[in-house]
Amino acid sequence: MSHPYTQDLRHCFPAQAGPQALGHAAFEAQLAALKPHLAKLRDSARAGGQPLYEIVKRRDDLEAAAPVVAHLLKNTTDLCLLGVGGSGLGAQAVAQLKGWRTPGVMDRVGDIRFHVFDNLDGATFAHALKTLDLRTTRFLVVSKSGSTGETMMQALAAVEALKAGGGGKYLAQHFAVLTEPTENNPARQFAAEIGAPVLNHPLDIGGRYSVLTLVGLLPALLLGLDAAAIRDGALAVWDRVLNADDAEPVAGAALNIAAADAGFGELVLMPYGDRFDRFGAWWRQLWAESVGKQGKGQAASTALGPVDQHSQLQLYLDGPNVRAFTVLSAAQGGEGFRPDPDLAEKLGVGYLGGHVLGDLVAAQTRATAETLARRGRPVRTMTVETFDERSLGALFMHFMLETILAARLMDIDPLDQPAVEEGKKLARAYLAQAKA
Repeated sequence: MSHPYTQDLRHCFPAQAGPQALGHAAFEAQLAALKPHLAKLRDSARAGGQPLYEIVKRRDDLEAAAPVVAHLLKNTTDLCLLGVGGSGLGAQAVAQLKGWRTPGVMDRVGDIRFHVFDNLDGATFAHALKTLDLRTTRFLVVSKSGSTGETMMQALAAVEALKAGGGGKYLAQHFAVLTEPTENNPARQFAAEIGAPVLNHPLDIGGRYSVLTLVGLLPALLLGLDAAAIRDGALAVWDRVLNADDAEPVAGAALNIAAADAGFGELVLMPYGDRFDRFGAWWRQLWAESVGKQGKGQAASTALGPVDQHSQLQLYLDGPNVRAFTVLSAAQGGEGFRPDPDLAEKLGVGYLGGHVLGDLVAAQTRATAETLARRGRPVRTMTVETFDERSLGALFMHFMLETILAARLMDIDPLDQPAVEEGKKLARAYLAQAKA
């Protein structure tokens, strides 16, 4: 079976690039610097010490989730995911594989509407609780620690809305919880209080790396996707990393650090296609929270093609040369309706005649990458032949391993987020003051 995606670095080393030239020599030097880190990663994986490797080999947790899937889908019109950051972004990227939140589809996936409330907003959530038919609405509460303030506030608010509507005796039917199997866990205590089912979040996989756990794959099962195939794609990436010194995530990590050293302080992921939109948001959190430490790291930003050719590309091409790009796409050639060539010619757009919409997107994708390179912007292209569960799982694992290896080159821990905790503590203190 072929690898789920291809990575092309030929546009990464333009003749003029940044304050310093980004050349093959710098890239090769970073590849060499990665060898000891790669060796440690491999040794750890082979010894059973890499949770991201172990999780993609599992299937028992998917089987154990089946009763919860049935519970949440029974007599359901609306399924609400309550989870912030890594507890929600991966699920959104997974859901978009089914067309969720793409123009013309929006919240509906099959027979249900899927809602993700990942940004706390009192007005938005109150409106939703008033307009949804709560009798047939279900809530999946996702919090690794079980103490995420935003998520628990939403869950408690949903309880009150159900009570107000006369459903207080049936709370267990409306909720399921995914959280760590730890003591004094508020989310776990919440589930016990109302009698709702609970599934375990792995203790050793953090939120932004959790998309291949049930955090991402329980929603996949709920939406009718092949969760095992998502893990199969991720496992294919691990097989490359374990056996090839220049595997795609390894080369990607070396490229990013070489670009940083050459003065490219921002990475831009620009996928082409509506179903990649939330994948970009997932990657942005992954990179920013993993490498932004101790005064190190590169900014992470996203654009979406082709639409952002009309909003961001002018800056990318003619603004400060401080960005390195990844143009991600799925093969779209041949997709869509074919216009009448005579009508196209009559309207003065004869170049569109004889082509379908997907042909234009494919041409735009290629043209953007090549134009950026001609302007001295480093551009990596990544392509999936078929955007399906296997290729999505592979992309998830690619960027997680790429991020981890790049952080090792920076001599920082890619798994923690110490600076964020300060704000959480302050928010709780301010709430206590307001209550007093």
